[in-house]
Order: sequence, then C-alpha cells, then structure tokens
Amino acid sequence: MAAMKPAAFDYHAPATLAGALDLLRGEEARVLAGGQSLVPTMAFRMARPGILVDINRIPALAYAEKRDGALAIGALARHAWFETPRAGGPLGRLLAAVVRHVAHAPIRTRGTFCGSLAHADAASEWCATVLALGGRMRCASATGTREVAAEEWFQGVFTTALQPGEMLTEVRLPLLGPDWRYGFAEFSRRAGDFALAMAVAVLRVEGGVVRQARIALGGIGGTPVLAKEAALALIGAAPTDAVIATAAETAAACCDPQEDIHAPAEYRRDLVRAMTRRALRQALAA
Repeated sequence: MAAMKPAAFDYHAPATLAGALDLLRGEEARVLAGGQSLVPTMAFRMARPGILVDINRIPALAYAEKRDGALAIGALARHAWFETPRAGGPLGRLLAAVVRHVAHAPIRTRGTFCGSLAHADAASEWCATVLALGGRMRCASATGTREVAAEEWFQGVFTTALQPGEMLTEVRLPLLGPDWRYGFAEFSRRAGDFALAMAVAVLRVEGGVVRQARIALGGIGGTPVLAKEAALALIGAAPTDAVIATAAETAAACCDPQEDIHAPAEYRRDLVRAMTRRALRQALAA
C-alpha cells in the first residue's frame, strides 16, 4: 500500500505570536502545535491547509499557571504537564485524574491542551472537562482578542466558535475551593481508545447538601453536552445513593446518544447512566 502524503503547503515557524497571527490572515492557514490530530488528517488529505503555522518556537505560549482566580493554560501546554497538578486543590487533582485517560504517553507528551479544544473531538476528555468546569477560551487574531464561554464554544462535529484568522491562545479554568468535589468516569474498549461515553462531575457541597453542580457528558454525539437536568436533580439535596441514582437516570433519559459502528444508541445510553453514577460516587466519596 502506498504511503499517504499531505497535499503541498507552505511552512512557517514564527518566533512571536504577532507573527503567527499575521500568517493566519490567509483563509487556508492552520496552526500546528502538537499536531497529533492535524498531521494524520493532512496525511489522509482530509485537511489541506495551504499554510502551516508552527507555533512551537513561541515560548510565551508555553505556560499553565494561576492568574486572577483561574488556571490559565497557554496554547503550548502539553497534556503530560497535568500529570503533576498545575493548580492546588480540587482543580489540580481533577486534571491529573483526567489526563491519565488521554490517549497514550507519546501523544500526551506532544499533544496540547488547547489543541484538543480547538480540534473539538466529542470524545476528548479535555473538551468535556472544560465544559463541566465552565471554562473560557481566549481567541486572538491580527485585529484583536475575544473570549468565548465553553457553552458557546462547541458548535458541531469538529466545529467551534473559532473564526477564520483566529488562534486559540489560552483556556482559563476557574480555581475550585476546598468545598468542591469532582469525579470522572469513561468507558473505552481499550486504554487509550476513544471513549464510547464519559461523564465529568463537579459539585460544591456545603453543610451536607449539594449547593452547585455541573455534569458534562462526552463521546455520545457530535459535541460534549451539559446534563443540566441531572445537575438540577442534585442541587439542594443531600447526596444519598437514591439522589445519585436519580441524577444518573436523568442524564441517561435526557441525552441523545448517536449510533455508529462502535455502539448502538441504547448501549451508549446505558453507559451514560453508569458513567454518571460512577463520577458522582467518586465526587461524593471524597
């Protein structure tokens, strides 16, 4: 079988963000950071950028640090960075728990957090996690910057709110106080495979009662989704087994899982029920 090769393109490796954004003015330009998703799609000619803008020589984009009550994650922050908590408290521990499920070690070493959000695969652990946390995406272009809330970011299959000429330069995640709990659960056929279903839960428990809750589901459709009705079933209640079961049933009933060669829709619905229950039990066992 003949090796697959990308279509011809112009390669640039600017040393500054301003230089990268200037190159992105062209409609056919794409950003290369980790390249773990872009390069294979180029090899199969599913993606045919005329200009490839390699940002790996821009050290100012390589950071993950606390700023203004949030964890700011730059465009060159690698997945593997989060194996060691980059923020104290529940947020750092949540990201460290989630990253263990992201692909395999070589991909975690090279791939980037922001690249995963820009690619927006519905089976991405980071996409569901950022949605559950209510993160914000900072987009920059040659003409300015803007922020997009996670709930507005995911707009369709591999489609985001990112506009032509823009780069996702930073993701901001709110720091979680000591009364926040978290849980993450996913099901895949083998370690490192794309998940058939996942659930991320973040809860604030005070006085033995759930005061705030967000649950995000991934791997079941074209985009990650918030299970808002399931979260509402928790708020104001003591976190008993019965309440957890009700929330899990609600998540399964309200989702719209896809059917494909990997799993029928009803199987994914059962997985949503099980993964939501597991994530909530993890969160409330802490």
